[in-house]
Amino acid sequence: MVSSRVRRSSTGLTVGVAGLWLSLIVLLPLAAIVAQSFDDGPAGFWDAIVAKPALQTLGITIVVSVVVALINVVFGTIIAWVLVRDDFPGKGFVNAIIDLPFALPTIVASLVLLSLYGPNSPIDLHLSATQPALVIALTFVTLPFVVRQVQPVLMELDQSVEEAAAVLGADNRIIFTKIVLPALLPSILTGAGLAFTRAIGEFGSVVLIGGNIPGKTQVASQYIQQEIEVDQPVNAAAISVALLVIAFVALLALRIVSRIQTRREGSE
Repeated sequence: MVSSRVRRSSTGLTVGVAGLWLSLIVLLPLAAIVAQSFDDGPAGFWDAIVAKPALQTLGITIVVSVVVALINVVFGTIIAWVLVRDDFPGKGFVNAIIDLPFALPTIVASLVLLSLYGPNSPIDLHLSATQPALVIALTFVTLPFVVRQVQPVLMELDQSVEEAAAVLGADNRIIFTKIVLPALLPSILTGAGLAFTRAIGEFGSVVLIGGNIPGKTQVASQYIQQEIEVDQPVNAAAISVALLVIAFVALLALRIVSRIQTRREGSE
């Protein structure tokens, strides 16, 4: 009985500490930015969101981020498959550099990409200040998400099921689409959601190579900085809240889809 009381007391303490830390680091800052976005009232918040420059930058940000997420779904899954199922020289090195975008300051990534694809491109490929440059920069910083979500699931898959299907005459396409893909889908969607939400808020990797051209290559993070520089903090806060809502909705939708897929697999 004493042991159970100590356990309950310890659990309550840890939950309290976790809740306090979460409030200080996440909830209070979010509440502050939401409150600031309504400093001019609901009408001021709405005007800041529907202003033409704001809608343009949100549209560019969302479209580019969706493209980046889709690219990551395809190539991230392929990379994870190669790292798990294939053996080749330098495999450990490749596996290690997957996490490089997490360790490398994103402004350095922008500088490197500008050197490679900018006006003085050594490969004669000039993409600076274009939307393809945004896609490349954001794909670079979001590369690990799908790979690291899919990789452990692939490692745990029972390959004997795939071998049995092959013995029964199933080709590689059928094996992948009917056996492997359903098991990977929740992790793929999770990685895609993380890549998308990272992309819509990214700043450092696009600040040099993106060009920050309003209506063409200006993303939401750059628009927020611009509004702060011209002393419009309410507009900056409103766009920040819009990004938070978009990210939350995207992650919630993907989590629901993943849960439905997991339940469907469990019932089969």
